[in-house]
Amino acid sequence: MARSWRILGKTAAGIVVVLCAAVGPSALKLTAAAEKVTAATGAAISSMTIGKIATGTLVDEYTLSNAHGLEVKVLTYGATITSVKVPDRKGKLDSVTLYSEPSSSYLARRSVMGAIVGRFANRIAGARFVLDKVEYPLTENARPHHIHGGKNGFHTVVWGAAPIQEANRVGVRLTHRSPDRDEGYPGNLDVELVYALTNDDELRMEYVARTDKPTHVNLTNHAYWNLAGNGSGNILQHVLLLNADRYLPTDDKKIPLGELKEVKGTPMDFTVPKTIGSRIEQVEDQNYDHCYVLNKPTGDRFSLCARAFEPTSGRVMEVYTTQPGVQLYTAKPMKYAGFCLETQHYPDSPNRPAFPSTVLRPGETYREITIHKFSVQK
Repeated sequence: MARSWRILGKTAAGIVVVLCAAVGPSALKLTAAAEKVTAATGAAISSMTIGKIATGTLVDEYTLSNAHGLEVKVLTYGATITSVKVPDRKGKLDSVTLYSEPSSSYLARRSVMGAIVGRFANRIAGARFVLDKVEYPLTENARPHHIHGGKNGFHTVVWGAAPIQEANRVGVRLTHRSPDRDEGYPGNLDVELVYALTNDDELRMEYVARTDKPTHVNLTNHAYWNLAGNGSGNILQHVLLLNADRYLPTDDKKIPLGELKEVKGTPMDFTVPKTIGSRIEQVEDQNYDHCYVLNKPTGDRFSLCARAFEPTSGRVMEVYTTQPGVQLYTAKPMKYAGFCLETQHYPDSPNRPAFPSTVLRPGETYREITIHKFSVQK
């Protein structure tokens, strides 16, 4: 079953939207007049049910497109971004995220690829933390540690969803309630996530969360990027800039040692653009899997995180975020097929009082934004 919504333009009262609901698999049709107005804005959103997970819960796939032909596909299972199609310097569209086909193949597995991970992205040492003098054991899914929210983290659930149609963007609002003691975390946590595609060629990720008990929250998206296109080879020739003068050294289990170390003079330094593969042989295990401390101008919470450029296609991706850190992962086990830029708080923050706090208390609102802006360098 497919459904489609299209932005038709502005009226004195705001935005006029035509809803084409519950249509069959054939091409969705609008009236000639509606098509003419839709073409003026070029933004569209559609959805269809693609199957169900083992519990019987149905899963929908949303497709967002903008005036320039960019396209984003989102599954309600795991709040997963599958493909993000953007043009190269010749106008050819390719997905710059790694993805699997058909979309229904995601339903039979538990993968973080493209999904939201939470309640806590990255690792928590010893799979436990103390909050307000109470110890909370967590699921040990990276023994003896905890990673990405546990075995049944946010990437394993079907989120509620509703379409968004606004003046300069279309999107999907995804919602999930994580119950008290879910994977060990205290409090009922209500999470809202917006994926929005704008006519400025931006993919926005907007996170909001609230709790009824003190807890820890650290959310991120785990997309794997390859600006040359999915399946095009490795990402070692991508030119990367990271707006980070420091990173977090770790032990052999990727648990931070507590130090914020300068990148200058080390193979960790991307403050000046370098190809990802230029010094990777000097990195432990020949694989970047490190959290960088983003430079934040005084009083400016929202700032540049990274800029990636792929020479053969000309594609450029700039990342901006409110988050204090970003995990760079270059996926050596996948033959460097993609790289991750997971904007987030620092690993093991619940056990590191000197790190920026990830505590969320009743009456407070967790709110973070990450933007991926796409362009082409001729």
